[in-house]
Amino acid sequence: MTLSEQARNTTPLRKEVPIDKSRGLWITRRDFLSLTGWLAVFAFLGTALLGTIRFFFPRVLFEASPVFKAGFPDEYALGEVSSKYLKSKQVWIVREEEGFYALSAVCTHLGCTPRWLETENKFKCPCHGSGFHLSGINFEGPAPRPLERIKIMLNENGELVVDKSVKFLFERDEWGKPGSFLKV
Repeated sequence: MTLSEQARNTTPLRKEVPIDKSRGLWITRRDFLSLTGWLAVFAFLGTALLGTIRFFFPRVLFEASPVFKAGFPDEYALGEVSSKYLKSKQVWIVREEEGFYALSAVCTHLGCTPRWLETENKFKCPCHGSGFHLSGINFEGPAPRPLERIKIMLNENGELVVDKSVKFLFERDEWGKPGSFLKV
């Protein structure tokens, strides 16, 4: 017998490593790596399947309606600036002797929310000091234009309805258009 034949007969082809001697289970390195490889393949296929299923259910952004009911006209005092819808809708509703108008509570400078200062009878932006009269016209600070008016109307029940999707700009002379002011 030659030296190479002796080496072939004495060297085991597969080295077995015991995992749990009490159960008598034996697994080779090759079997372990094969099992790990198949687990990786099935994990990848499962993730790809979930991604494909998720593709058929796109993400949709549901936004609140820009139209909302603001109550009845007799709920608002004469000369009052109502902040009732300031946090939820970013709108002030102003009642004058002639009627109502709605102002956007977004500063025309950088989009901050101005505050209504009742003692000074003006809107004041806390970010950069822009000031607006009760009518919404700017008179101080860096704001380049007046506040925007928002469409306000009465529905068939006599309730005030505000539509934030329709805005009226002073510089375009739109404050006189129907919807920018509600005569009551």
